Amino acid sequence: MQTFDNKSFNKFNNLFGWLAFAIAAIVYLITIEPTASFWDCGEFIASGNRLEVGHPPGSPIFMLIIRFFTMFAPSKELIPVFANAMSALASAFTIMFLFWTITHLARKIIVKDESYTSSNIILIIATGLIGSLVYTFSDTFWFSAVEGEVYASSSLFTALVFWAILKWENVADKPFANRWIILIAYLMGLSIGVHLLNLLAIPAIVMVYYFKKYEVTKWGVIKALFVGFLLLLASLVIIIKGFVVIASKIELLFVNGFGLPFNSGVFFYLILVLSLLIYGIYYTHKNQKIIANTILISITVMLMGYCSYAVTVIRSSVKPPMDQNNPDNMFSLLYYINREQYGDSPLLYGNSFNAPIIGSEEGAPSYAPKDGKYVITGKKVKYIYDERFMTVFPRMFSNEPNHVSAYKRWTNYRGIPIQITNNEGKEETRYVPKFTDNIHFFFSYQLGHMYWRYFMWNFAGRQNDFQGNGDVLKGNWISGIPVIDNLRLGSQDKLPDVYKQNKAKNRYYLLPLILGIAGLIYHYRKHQKDFWVVTLLFVLTGIAIVVYLNQKPFEPRERDYAYAGSFYAFAIWIGLGVLALYELLKKVANERMAAVGSGIVCVIAPLTMGIENWDDHDRSGRYTSVDFGYNMLIGCAPNAVLFTYGDNDTFPLWYNQEVEGVRRDVRVSNLNYLRGDWYIDQMKRKAYTSDPLPLSMTRDKYFSNKRQIVLVADRIKGAVDLRQAISFILSDNEISQVPSPYGENEKICYFPSKSLFLPVDKDKVIKTGTVRPEKAKEIVDTMIWKIKENVVIMEGLVMLDLLATNNWERPLYIGSTVSNDSYQNLDGYFQLEGMMYRIVPIESPRLDYDFGKVDTKLMYDNIMNKYRFRSIANPKVYLDENNSRIISNYRTIFARLANALVDEGKKDSAITVLNRCIEVIPPSNVPFNYLSLSLVEGYYRAGAVDKGMAYSKIMLKSSADQMRFILDLSKEQIGRLHNDIQLNMAIIQELYRLANQYEKGSHKKEIEEAFNTFASKLDRS
Repeated sequence: MQTFDNKSFNKFNNLFGWLAFAIAAIVYLITIEPTASFWDCGEFIASGNRLEVGHPPGSPIFMLIIRFFTMFAPSKELIPVFANAMSALASAFTIMFLFWTITHLARKIIVKDESYTSSNIILIIATGLIGSLVYTFSDTFWFSAVEGEVYASSSLFTALVFWAILKWENVADKPFANRWIILIAYLMGLSIGVHLLNLLAIPAIVMVYYFKKYEVTKWGVIKALFVGFLLLLASLVIIIKGFVVIASKIELLFVNGFGLPFNSGVFFYLILVLSLLIYGIYYTHKNQKIIANTILISITVMLMGYCSYAVTVIRSSVKPPMDQNNPDNMFSLLYYINREQYGDSPLLYGNSFNAPIIGSEEGAPSYAPKDGKYVITGKKVKYIYDERFMTVFPRMFSNEPNHVSAYKRWTNYRGIPIQITNNEGKEETRYVPKFTDNIHFFFSYQLGHMYWRYFMWNFAGRQNDFQGNGDVLKGNWISGIPVIDNLRLGSQDKLPDVYKQNKAKNRYYLLPLILGIAGLIYHYRKHQKDFWVVTLLFVLTGIAIVVYLNQKPFEPRERDYAYAGSFYAFAIWIGLGVLALYELLKKVANERMAAVGSGIVCVIAPLTMGIENWDDHDRSGRYTSVDFGYNMLIGCAPNAVLFTYGDNDTFPLWYNQEVEGVRRDVRVSNLNYLRGDWYIDQMKRKAYTSDPLPLSMTRDKYFSNKRQIVLVADRIKGAVDLRQAISFILSDNEISQVPSPYGENEKICYFPSKSLFLPVDKDKVIKTGTVRPEKAKEIVDTMIWKIKENVVIMEGLVMLDLLATNNWERPLYIGSTVSNDSYQNLDGYFQLEGMMYRIVPIESPRLDYDFGKVDTKLMYDNIMNKYRFRSIANPKVYLDENNSRIISNYRTIFARLANALVDEGKKDSAITVLNRCIEVIPPSNVPFNYLSLSLVEGYYRAGAVDKGMAYSKIMLKSSADQMRFILDLSKEQIGRLHNDIQLNMAIIQELYRLANQYEKGSHKKEIEEAFNTFASKLDRS
């Protein structure tokens, strides 16, 4: 029998490793999105392309890599292609290192010396290919591989360091083997500038070192684990946080204590640390202290990687247009790195959701530079809760009403009754969750729904791309095996079309899962040391993250990307599952046939995944995110201010302005960010051709979180001039402050009246183009409105200040996707011009959903001539639930315009608008939903009854199919679909109203019968 040596094997191993890379690279490059995706991608590409400062905790290494790749883009439109290609290539390299990791572990099991048979080589290569290709086509990893986000690069660092420790293992007893350890430390330092997830590999790396270098004992394993977790903790607390904390304290001493210039303490600290490290390395090298020398070099190179954050500080100091948190000094950098703006969650001990606050205590002070010194801007506040409501392992801690209701739904908790005295001085009974309730929520929601569900998506199958909250219709895992799926989720053959035809319905028939479990068991039996190493990686990058994140219900999006490292570890076992099958086949065939046969049989798993996943991971040709941002900007008048709120109505706009240079005269102002003084500072600076916001607030009025909350009190009868009210609030006079309900011995500013007015200079309004001359008669003499809430938080104060001081010089817009809670009750003066409302001095009726009047002339031009709707109508382009939901907003504005045109007697134009909507957003690609009712009404009102009835029938069928499926479920399953039932019954009821008003034929009877049938069944259920 022919045998091969290590050198020959390595040639095969390297060749097929690069083959795995090539397959993954081709797949990912073919399926990348040609522009920025929704969520953080637009921000990342924009910040990377222009080296700006993105959201905390930042990713300077990722930013630099993006910058490097985008430098080669031949045009600005291709910049996102190069950025996304970077993620695709990083992911392909991850697959290559996964291949080599699996073959390394497989070789240790089946090759006892350095002699290989052809069967050995075939089998080892097969394990690498099967495991790496399964991961290539896995749902979570493929999703991250085709967009310009940090998770693809983070996965590469995890794969690289784990592969590197295995390379060290091969040469551990040879000279200079420690260079691999130093490389790992450097990569760890660099990875901090991408994402912290990579650090979770440290304990597994330590265990590889221990198993190789020491005789294994029970106490030895415990000590090695302790060292691994200690190093992980040291990396997080000492390297990442402590390094900056010490720098900030020395900086404070040098500047405030010694009177030296800003940054003098930082430079001294860096020189001191570098000098000590250099001397330590020199001393340990000279005295042959190898371990100490390796440790010091490792710390040095890790700090070198971590010091990539200097880029963040340097770029922030030049005040780029995107400069989140303004981390231009050690104190703001520490705030930035610690993600303090997001708050934190209790981990091992903390409060329950209904715990009464009985006091507070001051924490560490915050500093900011001012007049050559660092001044205290405030102190962190830590709330003290009633001890009876504190618990170990607090999982149910958020007091937001929707979270509380979800806690109860996921656990059915009853709680322990405890008597308290509430804020009003009244006795009240509250039911505190028991420890077992927290454990129940942890296993059912945090672990079950937010981890194992994602795990099964990747290795069993996925139901659809709708975000799930525990009901049987949305976002569950499936297997493709009817007896399993139907038992859990109802008959999948009877699913409504909107779910059955979802492209993200992927079935793997449990093949990857079975293969992985077989590999896991086989690995445990054959090589326990390596098994525990992989298990540690699997747990720390999966379940441990679940414990740490302590997630609340109703996350804004699915979070499977956080656990990619855990799925990577399981893919190793999938590869080793080939060896398990080989063991079985070897009993009935010779070694060569068994090796080939096991590879052929197991390749079914990645092939199935590739075929099933292609249509919902192919983002080629999709432009919805960038077009959404473009449309928001292009419809604004020159030099406008546009208020937005969430990620998906802000980041696409930033991308358009920063990358493609679209409408840089428009100032995009995120209301959520306006709570920070750093962001108000940015709004008061010029950015490109956009002038500063003309706010009356000087920095001392909002600096250090001043006026974060302003009370609203009816102390003056009648309305108050907005300009006088703002001046009153900003005056700092004792009369403008009242005792704060939020803290003892504190005072807070207040509005003296809920009613406000603003005189209108009609000539100025016409002159600036705020209102066209033909609408002059509609301009009010005075705008009058009331503040609905009892408080106005900072973003509302900024908006009102801008309205008071702007004097109609600049157009003021609010995005139509902004929640009406942020309108400051100004919606009575909104004018809809497209995807945004313009504030104008023309009063409009206040309706529940349709805010403001429609300027049909402007809006028609925007929607019909200016807006881009690329790729939405292309059936080959995949539009996931998030894209479809955002696209549905377009239908609303088409319908608003059409109905406004009908009101003006322009029915032909209304039909043209509605037809355009159907043309660019066909229901076959973006299914109708509740918002689409206005389209049906528009057709009816415009006289196109046949079209209105046709689309009414489509909506009726969809809702009726959903109701039929729901009512066939168990009582418990129906209970979790309460919102779906209400929504579909509301749609049917509204369709009946429209048919009764406009059609009055057989379709009306059909709707009525459907409604009565479902209402009767609901009464009996």
